[in-house]
Amino acid sequence: MKRIAVLTSGGDAPGMNAAIRAVTRTALARDWEVFGVTNGYAGLLEDTLSPLTARDVGGIIQRGGTVLGSARSPEFREKAARDKARAQLAVRGIEALVVIGGNGSQSGSAVLAAEGLAVVGVASTIDNDLHGTDVSIGADTAINITLESIDRLRTTASSHRRVFIVETMGRDCGYIALMAGIGGGAEVIAIPENEVPVEDVARRLRAAHDRGKTHALVVVAEGARQGVHEMVEYFEGRQHETGFGLRITRLGHVVRGGVPSSADRVLASRLGAAAVACLAGGVSGVLVGEVRGEIERTPLAEIAGRTRPADTALVELARVLAT
Repeated sequence: MKRIAVLTSGGDAPGMNAAIRAVTRTALARDWEVFGVTNGYAGLLEDTLSPLTARDVGGIIQRGGTVLGSARSPEFREKAARDKARAQLAVRGIEALVVIGGNGSQSGSAVLAAEGLAVVGVASTIDNDLHGTDVSIGADTAINITLESIDRLRTTASSHRRVFIVETMGRDCGYIALMAGIGGGAEVIAIPENEVPVEDVARRLRAAHDRGKTHALVVVAEGARQGVHEMVEYFEGRQHETGFGLRITRLGHVVRGGVPSSADRVLASRLGAAAVACLAGGVSGVLVGEVRGEIERTPLAEIAGRTRPADTALVELARVLAT
């Protein structure tokens, strides 16, 4: 192996830059050349690759987002487009590709691997819903950002005897809402994996009021079917039933944009280095992730098209602790 490329794809996640840095510097330490692909798979098609040196990745470990950029590329689903991308890599003498990203990105990696390209995936998604890893790059930071917001809202909620309904990211997986809700002492947590009818939300909030609580918090993943919109409609004209005033806070993309936590920086560094170690050992077509504290390799064919739901057993824990 003499020359590799690295790209970031899908939604940005805090810690992606630390992974880029780790891939680059560990490959350079083996006297390989490294190329950064701008804007994910779209960059492969557009042949927008640039050499990366150790200095090019200096000062990025603490930055959120991705210095390489990310973009959607529907065209990449077509075999002709992928053939073009592989041909362009071959012209440059690039022998392997490291893909840092989540479910959609690793599904693309799996297809490329099946078509003969040496590919290693690095688990990176704030939703933490990838098979093959217990934790993905970006999830810890996203939880901490959500939790910090919950803590701040709790202060004003208590001052004004209010309920705050807080919506955080999580279109298909409620991991962020679940973990931040438990850490923030939420009275109700609503996630795609465990729906809470709005009538039940109202009942729990009234019960909290009757127990003498001065405020309450409801944490909702954006993908919950009984979500913020449904709750707003339900409580219109009947806020008095809960005993509290009601306010809504949507965190949105703020959750993605934080400075990566120490945990995400270290995880990204370990996984980036592990990806290069795979290629050095002649191993490709795998995702590198952390399982029970150890770096593990899982075939990309087992990752593609699958998601790992949040642990709904923790929802019951959250309900008990909120009493």
